[in-house]
Amino acid sequence: MEKNQLFLDKKLSQSLTGYSLILPASIVLLTFAILPLFYAIFLSFHKVKILGDVEYKFIGWKNFIRVLSDERVLIALKNTVEYVIIVVPTQTLLALGLALILNANLKGKNWFRIIFFLPNITSSTVLTLIFMWIYNADGLLNNLLKFLHLPTYNWLGDPNVALKSIMLMNIWSTAPFFAIIYLAALQDIPKYLYEAASIDGVEHWEQFLYITLPALKPVTFFALVMGVIGTFQLFDQAYIFSGGSGGPNNSTLTIVMLIYQYAFKSLDIGYASALALILALVIAIATLLQRLFIQEEKFN
Repeated sequence: MEKNQLFLDKKLSQSLTGYSLILPASIVLLTFAILPLFYAIFLSFHKVKILGDVEYKFIGWKNFIRVLSDERVLIALKNTVEYVIIVVPTQTLLALGLALILNANLKGKNWFRIIFFLPNITSSTVLTLIFMWIYNADGLLNNLLKFLHLPTYNWLGDPNVALKSIMLMNIWSTAPFFAIIYLAALQDIPKYLYEAASIDGVEHWEQFLYITLPALKPVTFFALVMGVIGTFQLFDQAYIFSGGSGGPNNSTLTIVMLIYQYAFKSLDIGYASALALILALVIAIATLLQRLFIQEEKFN
């Protein structure tokens, strides 16, 4: 009887210790994720008055129905989807290419890793301001194009180019992060597989197709999912580039910026909450679709 009681006391002590360790993280998660989510759901079904006394007027699905007739939502969605479709595959392929180069017997490759990773420890705002200077009409990029006798562009003011300028900046700054992850995965692939393949006369490109790529599926899934989530949430770079307007001519207007404008400029909190929930649903669906097409596999 005493042994059973001691065992129960020990289990209870271990349980209390475990719960006490996860309690701070649970409080943070509850405060900054779960409660705001339920509050956003509540707001999306109401018309909210925040000036003076806060008032909530229940309007049902009207905020969600309004999305269908909002032309700015369609523009922002088009810009965001275009951004996702171009940036995510490009940065993933570039990251894989950089990882393959760094995984080779390259002299000074540790220094290259440090240099490649520097953009990821630099503030997004600082990077954007630097690129605004580079993209200036008389900036570094246009001067380089002039030197090469190539056409120059109004990188910040041309509606056909402005969003692509942000794409170029984000691909340059994000690809090295995924390259480091790819590099770690490449170095985890058992060497004996390549040795056995070489003995059997398998060409290098076949080894890449049938050994390397299958082994990198989990990392590719991670890179694509994180890329899609990050690109759908594009805000700060587009905000700084356009001064918060989404210009020129709405060419850099994104869904998150539109949510910001409705929430903090128009003070249409309920409608902004509905847009935010729709964006969360779109990201979830995109993630599930990727999960269907790229099955994670544990490499043995």
